[in-house]
Parts: sequence; structure tokens; C-alpha cells
Amino acid sequence: MRLVTLAACNLNQWAMDFEGNLHRILQSIREAKEKGATYRLGPELEVCGYSCEDHFYEEDLYLHCWEVVVEILKSRETEGILVDLGMPVSHRNVRYNCRVFILNGKVILIRPKLYMADDGNYRESRWFAPWKHHLEVEQYYLPGMIRQITGQTTVPFGDACIATLDTCLGVETCEELFTPNSPHIFLGLNGVEIITNGSGSHHQLRKLNTRLDLIKSATSKVGGVYLYSNQRGCDGNRMYFDGCAMIVLNGKLLAQGDQFSLRDVQVVTATVCLEEIKNYAGGSSSRGIQAADSVGVQRVDVDFQLKSKTLRVPPSPEIQPRLWIVEEEIGYGPACWLWDYLRRSGASGYFLPLSGGADSAATAAIVGLMCELVLDGIRAGEKQVLEDARRIARRESDWVPKDAKELCSEIFFSCYMGTVNSSDTTKNRAADVAADMGAKHCAVKIDDVVDSYAKIFKQISDKTIKFKTQGGSYTENIALQNIQARSRMCLAYYLAGLLLWNEGKQGYLLVLGSANVDESLRGYFTKYDCSSADVNPIGGIAKGDLKKFLVWAAKMKGWGSLVDVVEATPTAELEPNTADYTQSDEADMGMSYVELGIFGRLRKVDRCGPLSMFEKLIYEWDHLKPIEVAEKVKRFFYYYSINRHKMTTLTPSYHAEVYGPDDNRFDLRQFLYNSKWTWQFRSIDNMVKVFEDEGFNGKAQTDKA
Repeated sequence: MRLVTLAACNLNQWAMDFEGNLHRILQSIREAKEKGATYRLGPELEVCGYSCEDHFYEEDLYLHCWEVVVEILKSRETEGILVDLGMPVSHRNVRYNCRVFILNGKVILIRPKLYMADDGNYRESRWFAPWKHHLEVEQYYLPGMIRQITGQTTVPFGDACIATLDTCLGVETCEELFTPNSPHIFLGLNGVEIITNGSGSHHQLRKLNTRLDLIKSATSKVGGVYLYSNQRGCDGNRMYFDGCAMIVLNGKLLAQGDQFSLRDVQVVTATVCLEEIKNYAGGSSSRGIQAADSVGVQRVDVDFQLKSKTLRVPPSPEIQPRLWIVEEEIGYGPACWLWDYLRRSGASGYFLPLSGGADSAATAAIVGLMCELVLDGIRAGEKQVLEDARRIARRESDWVPKDAKELCSEIFFSCYMGTVNSSDTTKNRAADVAADMGAKHCAVKIDDVVDSYAKIFKQISDKTIKFKTQGGSYTENIALQNIQARSRMCLAYYLAGLLLWNEGKQGYLLVLGSANVDESLRGYFTKYDCSSADVNPIGGIAKGDLKKFLVWAAKMKGWGSLVDVVEATPTAELEPNTADYTQSDEADMGMSYVELGIFGRLRKVDRCGPLSMFEKLIYEWDHLKPIEVAEKVKRFFYYYSINRHKMTTLTPSYHAEVYGPDDNRFDLRQFLYNSKWTWQFRSIDNMVKVFEDEGFNGKAQTDKA
């Protein structure tokens, strides 16, 4: 009976943190061996961290990666276990994203990545070349520091798999799982029984389901065991790598790591019977026909058995996957990201301008969840989590927070910044939200600051500026709203620098932003207002999803203050209310948040310009006349284009949504447009005329038919 125990890791690596990355790699190897594993799989580029980006141009990085390998070899932790490392390697002055296999103190294979990730958040081809020589292997000359330890001069480099005395192991790396012609099919047809994937895959709402389906499908077609290892945490960028290491056998899930956790190192193992793979693969005649006709894959032979030394550990049973609902993903993903950002930034907490609205309340709730996760980690015995909490809160070495609220009161501060246009209702809501989380909260009036700008303007003008409800022009109205918003930003940073000092503590606070993805897409915020912050945990989340999250948090966490927030009409409270006018966000924007979400997905995900967006919506929005659909589409593109420049200064935001407008990393479109869209809008007008000539009048016409 060929029983094999295999290990896959979630590692919280950090770009350019070679010291910390080495420590976590060694810990994962030790844990894998303690669990009886003879093979250990790590995440993509784990040695240097995935998000090094243009540091990959630096030769220093490659030198330091090999220095880390030296320390791993010196540790002798690779004795009796096949260690699969992710790191960049320069071969013939070409940079490759590689898997480096080490066994018993020797480097036995370097396998470069075949297909690069180049869409969305990824630009791998900027730094790495794909290996184009299918099934070819060359010799790589090892650095002198490695030769001195291993006695080796060269090692195989290329598209190959590893043949042990009892099985065969092949490789995919991250993107290769998602490509149409994935290597796992070819490998499976060639009798490769174990397929591994060291990945750097970020969290995105509803993405884990797709990942799990692909992995299960990879083995259900041709048989075999598939190991998936992933990065975890904030690697130094906008993305949160969500771990969730998995082991799947013949389409059945045997092991799954945590998706949202503060553990720096997690090793999941499964014991599989290799005979099950033979039986499964041999039972398909169509697979046998295709396998018999398949070209052979290169094998690197090693004198080693993966077979377990004992039969006492039984094969692992199938388990049900842990799939999170969207509301949980919205809360726990950004919460983990915020903790990583805080503990690695050197700051001593967060500051949030808390308005009493849905967006800032959702941000506060995410910080509350962050503190709960920290408490969970402390109670689970995670020493690093406790050390970080004490260091960040600047508390004594024996301090242990009794609950999440106590921790929150040490590291989370908020302030309601009201004006004459603000209501007691929003002020009270903000205080209630802060109390539910445990934040240290204050409320101030900023009218004196706002009025001072009017006085300054008076020095150069004899005119008195008025809101539109007071008879003022559009220009005056916008100027008076913007100065309130921008004054709050200045005060936020002022308080973030002084509140700890006011309590007799050293350090500073990071300012949290709370603009959602839909408002950023539309440009419905003031440039350099409270949307300008250090980080924004909800910048990639849609308004509709945020409201669902607030309902979930109110119910599941007992934060009753969030119920009132959800039921309130969204308003900026920057204008005076009258008997005939109350400011609301959707009225100001000229479109609903639901419509904004649809526009965003069509623009980014479906790649629609103005005309094709109109052509899609004319049938989906059949409750509207063609000319009404046209006006909505043109209004969206007009405001999108005149506000696109705001994206160049957008606060770094947690990436969560597929239609995020962040121009710095994800949404690479220009910021200067001809906002009239003359050619495109004329095309829409021509299509409207065609529909009208045919008598198409939306749902009314459909009902008549």
C-alpha cells in the first residue's frame, strides 16, 4: 500500500523581507516534517515575496534569494523531505519565475513558469520571460555559494517533472491552472500522479469558488492528487493574498487551509494512497487512448521515496469545502489586510473620520472585525499576533487584551467632524457605531475653519458666496461643499498625529479612507477630502455589497448601531436643508448606486464603450425608453471622464471587486478625456433613432406584443 503524506503551505511572506521570509519558510518545513510529510509545497516567489515588482530588475534581489537558499541548505531541514521553493532565477541573463526543488541538501531541479499572469493586477511579463521550450531541459550553472555547500556544478533547468522511486511529480505555477491549455492535462496523461501549484493568488469577492472548481476539475479528468499552496496577507500592495491551501485527490477535497487568518505559517497535510490514482486513471478508456498517444514528458530521476514510513496514518477522508458568503468576505478579507498593513507600517493604530453614513460605518466595522481576529489569534496561542498587538498598542510586555473592544480602544480612534449643515442624527449614529466597536471617539465642529476660508476670499473679492438653496450659483455651491470636505481631510491628519501624544503615548495613527468603488468610478467625491487617506479598506467594494455587509455585521456581531446606518438615506450633508430640499447622494450623482454597479461591470468586465453599453442596456433596461437609456449611459460616461483625474490620487485601496477603477494598478486607462464623446454619443443617438423607427419602446412595447 503506497501511502504518501504531502504538505501545502499558506505563508504570510513580505516583499523584500528576506529575513522574515526565511524564518517562515524554515518553520513551514519543520511543521511539514513533524506531520510526517515527505513533500512540502510553498507559495509562488516565497523567498523574496510576490509583490517585489520593479525590484525584480535588481541583481541584488537574485543574490539575496540564493543566500536564503544557502541558509536553508545549511539548516539541514531538507533532509528526508522534498522541498519545493518559489523564487526568481536568472538563467543566461533571462529572468524567470521558478520553482526550485531541494532534497537532502541538494538542488535537483529548477522549473521555470510557462505562462505569465498579465491581466488585472498582474504584470509578470514586465519582469519575467515565460519558458518557451516545451519539454526541453538545459543545464543551469549554480552560484558559487551553492556549489560550496552541495558540491554540485549544474542542475537541470526547464520543463520537466521529478520521478521518485515510487511516483512522479509535476508542476503548475499559479496562472497555469487558469490557462485554457493547462499543463496538468498533459502531465496527467503522461502518468504524473502528483501535480503541485505554488501560487500567488489574491482575494477577490466570489473568487475562491472558481479556484476550487478548477483544482477539482484538474484531477477529476485524468486522476491524481493536486496540491495548491498560496501566499497569505498583505505582501506590500493593494492585494490581500488569501491563502486557502488545498489538497485534492481524484476530484475530492482532502484538506483546506484557512482563507482569512492572521497566522503567518499554516501547513495543511493529507495522506493519499497512490493506488487510488492508478485505479481512477486506469478506469477511463478514453483517458487511456489519449495517454497512449501523448508525447512523453522529461523526467529527473531521484533516489528517494515519498512513501510514508508508517502505515499507522490512514488515507485522508474527503471533506466539505469552507466557502464564505460575500458578507463575510467583505469583512474578513480587508480586516486581515488592515492588520498586516498596521503591524508592518510601524504605526500605532488607525484614525477614521466617522460620518454616521454607511461607508465610514462599514470601515469601522471592518476594524472591529480586525480586532476580533487579533483576539482569536491570541487565544489560539499565536505568539506573533500577541507580540504585534503589544508593540502596536505600546503596552507592557505582560498585557493581554481581555476582549476585542479593549484592543480597539487602544488602537482605533474616530472623530465626527460636523458643520452647520450636519444633523444630530448622523452625529449620534457615528457615536453609536464607535461605541459598538470600542473606538475612542470625539465630535467637533469645523465651522470656524470653513468660515476662515470665506474670510480669506473676502480679502480678494467683495462678493459673498452662497449655497444654491440660498440663491447661489453652481460654482459657489460646489466651492462651499468642497471646502468643508477638504477641511475634514486636513483635520484628520492633524488629529492622527496628535491623539496618541494627547494620551501620553508615542507614535502616530494611519488615516483610513472610506470611499466605495462606485463613488470612485463616478468621481462622486472631492479630490483631497476624506477620500484622501493612508489606506482604504472599502475602496474596492460596491455600495450594495457594503449594505449587505452592514446587515450581516449587525446581526452576527450584535452591532445594533449599524441597522440605523443601513436604513438611512445616503447624504454628504454639505448643503443646508430647506423645506423643499434635502441633499442625497443619488440625486447629486444623477444615477443610483445599483446603476453605477452595472455601469462599472459593463465598462471593465464586459469591456464596453458607450455604444456597446447602450446596446446591452437597451434590452436589459426594458422598463425605459431607448432615449432614456441613452441619456443614462451618456451621463455616466460624461461624469466618469471629467472625474477620471481623481483616480491618479486615489488612496491605496483593498482590491476586492472586478470593476475597480484604480488607475495606478488595475484599471489602466487615461485620465484626460474629451468629455463630450462626440463620435460615440452621436453613434448612440443614431441607434436611438433606429429603435424608435422600429417602434421599440422598452417594456411597454414588449407588453403590447
